[in-house]
Amino acid sequence: MTERLLVIGGDAAGMSAASRAKRRRPSLDVVAFERGEHTSFAACGIPYVLGGDIASTEELVARSPAEHAEHGIDVKMRTEAIELDTAGSRVKVRELDTGTERWEAYDRLMVGTGASPLRPPIDGIDAPNVHGVQHLDAVPPLLEEAERSSGTNVVLIGAGYIGVELAEAFAKRGANVTMLEAGDQAILRLPADLAEDLRAGIENIGVQLKTNESVQAIGSDHVSTSEGAYPADLVVLGLGVRPNTSLAEDAGMKLGPAGGIVTDDRQQTSIAGVYAAGDCCVARHRISGELAYVPLGTTANRQGRVAGTNLGGGDARFPGILGTAVLKLCGVEIGMTGLNLAEALDAGFDAVANTITSSTTAGYYPTSEQVRVTMVAERGTGRLLGCFIVGGAGSAKRIDTAATALWNEMTAEALAEVDLSYAPPFSPVWDPISIAARQVAEAT
Repeated sequence: MTERLLVIGGDAAGMSAASRAKRRRPSLDVVAFERGEHTSFAACGIPYVLGGDIASTEELVARSPAEHAEHGIDVKMRTEAIELDTAGSRVKVRELDTGTERWEAYDRLMVGTGASPLRPPIDGIDAPNVHGVQHLDAVPPLLEEAERSSGTNVVLIGAGYIGVELAEAFAKRGANVTMLEAGDQAILRLPADLAEDLRAGIENIGVQLKTNESVQAIGSDHVSTSEGAYPADLVVLGLGVRPNTSLAEDAGMKLGPAGGIVTDDRQQTSIAGVYAAGDCCVARHRISGELAYVPLGTTANRQGRVAGTNLGGGDARFPGILGTAVLKLCGVEIGMTGLNLAEALDAGFDAVANTITSSTTAGYYPTSEQVRVTMVAERGTGRLLGCFIVGGAGSAKRIDTAATALWNEMTAEALAEVDLSYAPPFSPVWDPISIAARQVAEAT
């Protein structure tokens, strides 16, 4: 008898799992439910659509429902899962266009419900001029606002990854941009000295960064904070996301930090036969050893592939995360992986951090720009625990070298001796990663 796999969620994790399971086991009857209008889309590209770098959201769609159908996956669009009966192995779904509800039986279940933008209980946060950014379906009205934002006042609430990328997008459109952050810097995980470099980059493109200001209320033409009021024709939330786990919680699945679903290393939840992956899940951090909620597209795809392999009869294991991430703000690039000093100390390490200043190319090369690298290592053992980079063009992707070292539990001294490439257009003869590793090794 043909086994049936139901997939809740039609984006990265869900469709990676569906595709992988179908490839491994072609006889599977795979049905996916997506409440939105798109499948397999790159939400990380949304700021670049808003900024005009990418012509349309359609370019962000990797595979349409019709293309999934060609590969044997039946995707039910605008159909939302509203209840799980794991004891009876069935899912209640609702067709959003008709309101029709029905139960769908399964042999195995994949949960890829993703995450939603955080919307704290601020007076006025549900006003029409307030937008969140997470799903392609929410982009058209915001894109209309972006395209006519030149000379208007745009307030971004939050100066994390999304906030920084949106600052660039609206600055390119000619808007007057103010970014409000309750913490004392943009990208709170950055070491303070690197965060100052980022602040300079933000201010260099004409964006006002207001830190240590909590939003009190959003009015029709302004945003009020603990320190004052700022004119606002448009307000965009960049406060991060929360996992969509109400279905999982109601079904009795174990939840972890931030309310994310806890799975084993095969991506199976606490309920046998039910798997989960992506932004609705937590993952084990390879440095701290603790469960962490770090929603990234790379993690969603990797976890989805592991889940799909196992749902298709294989035996794959998810090895954990480092939280490796890169982003840019016009000419400033940011990269990070592992733990910062405070996080390392909190995790119980006797840790030390050191920051170096170098250049992206040979100093005499015409495109040379400053880059600063902070490395964190454990005293005594010299084991690398984290790395953070802020600099000009060519800086951010250097983080992948550090991530590889962290992944393999290398010491700072060992990384300093790695035979890295050199040519004047690409790096100094001593790469910034090598210099940073050598200096933090000496400090351990």
